[in-house]
Amino acid sequence: MKRWRVAILAAAVSAVAWTAAFSVGASAAPLQFRHIEGKHHQTRKYTCATGKILQVTYWSAQNGQSFAVLPVKGTSMLFVNTVSASGAKYQAGSYTWWTKGPRANLYDLTSGENAPPILSDCVTVIR
Repeated sequence: MKRWRVAILAAAVSAVAWTAAFSVGASAAPLQFRHIEGKHHQTRKYTCATGKILQVTYWSAQNGQSFAVLPVKGTSMLFVNTVSASGAKYQAGSYTWWTKGPRANLYDLTSGENAPPILSDCVTVIR
């Protein structure tokens, strides 16, 4: 069990380090975890109801998995795509990033099942 936690922590640290490098304009290397290689990525900006602007990078792996890297409370986090009835749902710890078309919401599951999103009505900024 401890090896699994160490592997997840190492992957998250690598993703955060990559995101930090990417955000300052460094050349992007493929997202890689042991035995998982990033196929392609896409970065989108969202403007939320609070006025906050988020930059989210979506990754597709060659094995079919999807990831999203976005800041939560000032820290970049790696979200993993999970099953959703509609839209695309990503999980990272207690956080859920749920997109439906050009809109998205960020939830904190520790706030309760029926709690409102911590960031709501985030809309993709068209370039």
